[in-house]
Amino acid sequence: MHYRLFSRKFVRAVAMFLVVTLVGSSVTAIAQDKKDDKKKRRSSESTKSVYKRWVDEDVRWIITDEERKTFNSLKTDDEREQFIEQFWLRRDPDPDTDANEYREDYYQRIAYANEKFTSGIPGWKTDRGRIYIMFGKADQIESHPSGGSYNRPTWEGGGTTSTYPFEIWWYRYIEGVGSDIEIEFVDPTGSGEYRIARSPNEKDALLYTPNAGLTLAEELGLSSKADRIAFGPYGAGGGTGGGQMFGMRAKDQPFERLATLTALQRPPKVKFNDLAALASESELPKASFDVLTAGLNINLLRVTENAVLTSFTVQMENQDLVYKEVGGLPQAAVNIYAKVTNVAGRRAGQFEDVVTSSYTPEALDLGMQLKSAYQKNIVLPPGNYKIDLVVRDVNSGKTGVIKQGFVVPKYEEGRLSTSTLILATRIEPLNGRLPSGQFVLGSLKVIPNATGEFKQDQPLGIYMQVYNIAIDQATLRPSVDIEYVITQKDKEIMRIKEDGKNGLSSINSQQITLARMVSLKDFKPGFYDLQVFVKDNVANQMVATDKDTFQVK
Repeated sequence: MHYRLFSRKFVRAVAMFLVVTLVGSSVTAIAQDKKDDKKKRRSSESTKSVYKRWVDEDVRWIITDEERKTFNSLKTDDEREQFIEQFWLRRDPDPDTDANEYREDYYQRIAYANEKFTSGIPGWKTDRGRIYIMFGKADQIESHPSGGSYNRPTWEGGGTTSTYPFEIWWYRYIEGVGSDIEIEFVDPTGSGEYRIARSPNEKDALLYTPNAGLTLAEELGLSSKADRIAFGPYGAGGGTGGGQMFGMRAKDQPFERLATLTALQRPPKVKFNDLAALASESELPKASFDVLTAGLNINLLRVTENAVLTSFTVQMENQDLVYKEVGGLPQAAVNIYAKVTNVAGRRAGQFEDVVTSSYTPEALDLGMQLKSAYQKNIVLPPGNYKIDLVVRDVNSGKTGVIKQGFVVPKYEEGRLSTSTLILATRIEPLNGRLPSGQFVLGSLKVIPNATGEFKQDQPLGIYMQVYNIAIDQATLRPSVDIEYVITQKDKEIMRIKEDGKNGLSSINSQQITLARMVSLKDFKPGFYDLQVFVKDNVANQMVATDKDTFQVK
């Protein structure tokens, strides 16, 4: 009996112990879970603050509105990390190197601004810090750290006054802002915090002191100092007050100054590396109304056995471009970026430029019917290559992407060979002019037709070089038979024999140049093939070009 009672008490005790233990464990587990959740929330909040600091502080002055909007819409940290990587890549002047020179220089500017321009607030937040971070060191700086007596230049009205501390920064050129940019910073409180001045009057410490610090016009009674105060930061008539005795500089006119100050608020322009990002995409963009159509023509001409002049011609229809008035003339502008890579994916060449087209208002309608062309030459060794080309209309934003592979041949010594056959819009002799600029090949200016489309009233230009022609030792001249053959559906339409007497061709040496303009007025609209046959009678060798197709409209 006693034994049974002890057993029941023992069982109840054990049960109670287990209940307490389990409850305790549960409480401990719940507490630990709450602690872990709190850590996660803190970690998440910390991560969010890092990204918020990056967009609000690190890149505050250089991130565009579109980039900021995109960044704020991202949902995950992985997306934000990818965005940050692409953000710097767009601004990297040389993506093929491990270092991003722009990013390194940018953070060095922030460090410099914090060291030099801090004044109660961090240097990067000040006006001087912002301008330095965005645009770099000024080309010239005029500094008046103590202010004091100041003889105004004539464009500020002349006369003598006393000023607050001020600085004038001058930039020869700022991309997206303009040339001859002058920025004035004034420290009216003497605290070291210089602020951008909207008017030369802001540095005048005697502006509100009656009959002190007068301009020459005010001293002579031709204007009133009250005008400079009553008419706001620019004064009556703009700048320094009414009755200006001396002409103002164009950049000091109120609207010009406001336009400059507004432009200085915008993030620095990302020149073309946004186009580089498009060029690097694996897939072509889908067709849309925002696509800019362009033609690309690649021509290859021998320099040496292992060096080939590779000529890229980009052509656009003017009617596809948007013209806006610039300086009284309608003007279109197209950004061009191209990257050439070899089979290993290493960059073999790169070019970027702006093509502009402008006409007088009277000639605009005629100009819209014409084409704009751009050419870039790069010397490449023999091999397989790919070009990624992006063109963008500056005024409309329309963009076109072209990806094309090509082979640079090896020109063997002693073997009869040719350059690519160039179908040209125009071929004309330089007539003694210096051989410089685009489209110049030797003594000729050759403008390729990148699309191969010709009108019936437009002549067809044919240009080609032939290499390693043998010389007849009796005449010391080459002996060659050359024919241009135009066919349509394998039916011969025209055959022309080249005699070298047309004023464009030159067939007097081991390397001959073939150039000719052919009338198309008797050609019916349609597609045609052109082929050139060259026979070296001395070496008994023959070479024929591949067929090049052109269209007559």
